[in-house]
Amino acid sequence: MTTGTSQTSGPEAIDGAAANIPAEIVEPIQATDVSGDSWSEIRADDALQFSPIETEPKPEPPTWLQDLFEWMGDLFAPLGRGLIGIWPILKWVLLAAAISLLLWLLWKLIEPYIGGPKREKVAEEEWVPQREEALALLSDADRLAAEGNYDEATHLLLQRSVSQIATARPEWLEPSSTAREIAALPALPEAARAAFTAISERVERSMFALRRLGADDWQAARTAYADFALERL
Repeated sequence: MTTGTSQTSGPEAIDGAAANIPAEIVEPIQATDVSGDSWSEIRADDALQFSPIETEPKPEPPTWLQDLFEWMGDLFAPLGRGLIGIWPILKWVLLAAAISLLLWLLWKLIEPYIGGPKREKVAEEEWVPQREEALALLSDADRLAAEGNYDEATHLLLQRSVSQIATARPEWLEPSSTAREIAALPALPEAARAAFTAISERVERSMFALRRLGADDWQAARTAYADFALERL
């Protein structure tokens, strides 16, 4: 009895099976068939590098530098261990310091725009010599002027005025401040600057120009001081 299919054996069967193998499998197998002569030619080509590249070893640092690094490591090792131990607390301290610095810088930026001119105006209006001091100074100066000592009387006005400013506003003055510099202080009220200018000009004339002051000079200096010092009295 025979079946409906026939089996083929022999070389024909092998050739048929080879014909069914995909080309992508057959081609790599064929490509590996390289002769020994071709490989020798490739090895002999100087343009190709087959031997490993030799690299020069890195020079070691000098001994003194190694010793320095070791010494620094030993020196800062306790500090590093201490910082590691307190870091959970230290990080919050550093954060708070950074925030405080940022807020301080922000305040310095906006402070001039928040009531700065108003506070300066109040300071200018508030500063005048004390009533008792002003009256005592005028009394002493008047006594000198009544004796004809106009230079001494005017000089006394200047000296006492500087003392009054130094007592009330020491931050306005420097040890080397001159009468002209004090008269030009922006922090002084306008009336105080005018009085100081009138008094200091006459004192300079008396001391440096060697010109004795007269009654008119004394009266001008006295009026300037009284107009300022007694304007609220």
